[in-house]
Amino acid sequence: MKAVSILKKITEWIKENNEMSLTIISGLMIIAGFILNTQNNGLAIPIFIIAFILGGYHSFLNAYHDLVDEKKLNVDVLMIAAAVGASIIGYWAEGALLIFIFSLAESLEAMSMAKTSEAITELMKVTPNTARKYTENGNILEVETADLKVGDRLQVRKGEAIPIDGVLDVEAAVVNEAAITGEPLAVTKYQGDEVIGGTINEEAAFDMIVTVEDQNTLFSKIIRMVEEAQDSPSKADSKIQQIEDTYVKIVLFSVPLFIILMPLVFSWTWEEAFYRGMVLLTVASPCALVASVAPANLSAISRSARNGILFKGGDVIDRTTDVKAVVFDKTGTLTKGQPEVVESFYHNKEDKNLIDRLVVSAETSSTHPIAAAFLNAYPTISPIALDALQDITGKGFEFKYEGKTWRIGNRSFALNENGKLAISKSENEQVIQKESEGKTVIFVSKEGQFQAFYALADQLKPGAKRTIDLLHELGVQTVMLTGDEARTAQFIAKEIGIDDVRSNLLPQDKASIIKELQETYGSIAMVGDGINDAPALATSNVGFALGSGTDVAMETADIVLIQDDLEQIPFSLAISKHTRRLVMQNIVFSVSVIVLLIISNLLQVINLPLGVIGHEGSTILVILNSLRLLRYRK
Repeated sequence: MKAVSILKKITEWIKENNEMSLTIISGLMIIAGFILNTQNNGLAIPIFIIAFILGGYHSFLNAYHDLVDEKKLNVDVLMIAAAVGASIIGYWAEGALLIFIFSLAESLEAMSMAKTSEAITELMKVTPNTARKYTENGNILEVETADLKVGDRLQVRKGEAIPIDGVLDVEAAVVNEAAITGEPLAVTKYQGDEVIGGTINEEAAFDMIVTVEDQNTLFSKIIRMVEEAQDSPSKADSKIQQIEDTYVKIVLFSVPLFIILMPLVFSWTWEEAFYRGMVLLTVASPCALVASVAPANLSAISRSARNGILFKGGDVIDRTTDVKAVVFDKTGTLTKGQPEVVESFYHNKEDKNLIDRLVVSAETSSTHPIAAAFLNAYPTISPIALDALQDITGKGFEFKYEGKTWRIGNRSFALNENGKLAISKSENEQVIQKESEGKTVIFVSKEGQFQAFYALADQLKPGAKRTIDLLHELGVQTVMLTGDEARTAQFIAKEIGIDDVRSNLLPQDKASIIKELQETYGSIAMVGDGINDAPALATSNVGFALGSGTDVAMETADIVLIQDDLEQIPFSLAISKHTRRLVMQNIVFSVSVIVLLIISNLLQVINLPLGVIGHEGSTILVILNSLRLLRYRK
């Protein structure tokens, strides 16, 4: 059984790595050819020819495809021409060796590309391929996830991944959303709440209703973004691809000229000139140069995807490298986007419990975000009966309790400050202090007299200050845009260290400010999450969207932060800069090796095998250097 299992794994590996499998067989046949050659066995040449054909099979297909379908030349043409040329003058072993090493380099590049695609493979594994669907008669039938329709009712058992996006159809469930949010703690979902495909049911089985088709789920969108990113080359990669055809034509023209002129210039024999021409054909090939950019960009995209960062292409990495300032929307981006009760004060401390109960009782009837803040702050308090409760829009609540009139709301509504002092001087100073910190103060009064106040604030997201600090370490300026008043905006900016603040803005103002900042700083990145941020995201040089934001923001942005982790912004900038440095290393190294090998060939200090090793060895080193990005840490 063990032998069968090993054989199965080998068979699967060969199927997945067909190109490398042929390369290995080619290498083994070359070894056999060398052994037979030492024994002057006539089978050596046929063995080398077979090794040549097997090793060069994929190179020939690539060359044929580009030449016939794309009407362009590539480096495969140079390698095949050099190997054929070497064989014509009797260097069968060298020709086969050339094809083998070239094939080895291309196989390693193909495997490295496959490794950078692991991000997609891992994402695809997150959501199950099948789902447990209720039929019309109430039975459960296992169906393909791809066949699910909006409105289908599903069962998700304990420990299973939710197969598709939908809403909960039971009273409550506990779901682990770490795959989306990165948070390790499970969250409780209630009937009607959204559940996301790929997250895990931690407790009892529950039912859900499908709200999207398979291709529109969050994970499907993420996978499409990564796939599109890997197919989108950077500017440097595009330029290299553009010059490859011209470069190959120049080499193919130069080599015959070289063979003709060298006997005249250096008094070489025609055989020596032809041999040196084949070496030139080999070492002048831009294999390493062609591989300098794409593997690096793909590795960076893959590494970032594992971190919850989706770059929408190699060109985005290029643009992110040049960012000089990052602009943040405030609400929902730097802050949580929901007010929270952060402080409370009571005129008479012994009345605290009663006032809290009265406030919760009044706020229970409202759906306003401030009402939600009170209910979240006091989840264990049970409401009490109130008399004549009125919700006065824009002001607050008025009600009677035990014959007294109570008000909850803003200052002018709650306090009767016309006739006599409604709040003491020291209490008023505390209110002014809270308001100067950007907090919203809600007053509670009885018969117009101050009883308590609650300070509410939109709390900063975890990591907001750390993000700003990391950006400053990278030499990047930070700007905050908000529709809030200047006092609130300035307090938050000071708390986390933002360099520049623009407040009292309308949604349409943000895009024009981005243009203004571009004139000051040059390249600008914008971070947002809402529909109102879409114009600014589109105007900026690089747009960051939060994964919890709107679809419009995610579609408009260049980079999506799936886990809403702001600290991934400086990571994105850092890996982009590191990728550019690594690409420049690859380009300088590959060009230097080509020049060095061409000079060495002219001086006759290298032969064809050494030329092959030097040339293809540089290609392998460039690819391995690029793969270092898969383990990048900042």
